[in-house]
Amino acid sequence: MALLEVDRVGKRFGGLAALDEVSLKVEQGEIYGLIGPNGAGKTTLFNCMTGLYGVSGGAVRLDGRAVHNRAPHEVVRQGFARTFQNIRLFPNMSALENVMVGRHVRSRAGVLGAVLRGARTRAEEAAIRQRAQELLHFVGLERKGRALAGHLAYGEQRRLEIARALATEPKLLALDEPVAGMNPSERRQMAEFFLKLRDSGVTLLLIEHDVKLVMGVCDRVAVLDYGRKIAEGTPDAVQRDPAVIAAYLGSET
Repeated sequence: MALLEVDRVGKRFGGLAALDEVSLKVEQGEIYGLIGPNGAGKTTLFNCMTGLYGVSGGAVRLDGRAVHNRAPHEVVRQGFARTFQNIRLFPNMSALENVMVGRHVRSRAGVLGAVLRGARTRAEEAAIRQRAQELLHFVGLERKGRALAGHLAYGEQRRLEIARALATEPKLLALDEPVAGMNPSERRQMAEFFLKLRDSGVTLLLIEHDVKLVMGVCDRVAVLDYGRKIAEGTPDAVQRDPAVIAAYLGSET
């Protein structure tokens, strides 16, 4: 059974069909890329998978459990985390606090525990802080914990957003345009980081316009065009697919 199964998902906005029976499967332990022209439906599909949009048809299952038409926090608790194309950090909180916020989805203290501040709640808060510090180290921001998130460099903010998502203990991490706005050196570093994430046991689903990066790190790739999946396979096979060349990659001649 695939870790993620998207089964004939459709999404309509009024009379516009943004997604038309899109199906794909992401296996545990792989990096799966999703590419296509602007307006192809990539982010819409992400939003349907992670609870920001309801689906008009079809189903999304994570580890065999339906996650479509669930609230975003419920999807996260089932193990499906994501980042956004436009960074959504808490700019006036420290980097450490931003990661701790993500970790609270796994906390058990509740409102009463937060008010009474008993020994169990204090111990849990200490564990959350410790895990957040470990994740900052994992993403290379161990010296930035006290810095305000809004004061970090752009590439650091991207890594911080990933650390916050990792704090939720995801089975699957979806990254929406994670290297947008980065220079070539930063993109290479992020590509290496994606492999590190995969090797740590996190399955990745990646939307990205940088075709070279996608083809270099992804195990399999799907291509959307006008809300439909037009190709799926290994990077080499997708790059040779005539429909992909015509719709997205173009020819070299």
